[in-house]
Amino acid sequence: MAEPDELGEVRDELPEDLDRGFVGAYKFPDNSRRKITGALCFAVGVWAATAALSLGSDAVLLNTGVVTGGVLLALAGIYQFAAGRRFAVNENEALVAAVADVGFAVGHASAQLGWRGWMSRPTWRVLVYSAEDPPEQRGLVLVDALNGAVLEKWVEDNPETWIETAAAPDAADDDEAAAGDHERDAETSVTTAPGDGA
Repeated sequence: MAEPDELGEVRDELPEDLDRGFVGAYKFPDNSRRKITGALCFAVGVWAATAALSLGSDAVLLNTGVVTGGVLLALAGIYQFAAGRRFAVNENEALVAAVADVGFAVGHASAQLGWRGWMSRPTWRVLVYSAEDPPEQRGLVLVDALNGAVLEKWVEDNPETWIETAAAPDAADDDEAAAGDHERDAETSVTTAPGDGA
């Protein structure tokens, strides 16, 4: 729910159940939750079609359109129920499979869940970067979430421009020290400038 900030402006924000923040482990919802939606769609569809057919052609609100809609909703429910297969491989296991297949030591990595094919087969899309700082290679690996098989992979030299993260704190300290030296030099030049009564 969006709430006004200190200036009174309302800004969008994620609901609490979707906002993982940056603390703790995140668990992807299992694909089998689709069975709940499928069962509800099927039940409502069958109820609507049965009610419309049982009242006959004299009913005003329950007519052949409701029968058609009920049948389509029931078919959608059957599809959702069939596509709601439980994961055999979670995101951590998919990361392990991807790391074992890319052929280089992995530093940064992330996993995203997608679906492929007309039966909506769940598939992990794992993005990996090599362990150098900055990384020299990157890869994308597709891992089947139902059996853990690596379906496809792409590996290439990293075309992105990265800063050297390990040296960033030292560089910041050097910048602060240089700024302090510059300020001291400026103060010295002011106090020793000619024409101040010397």
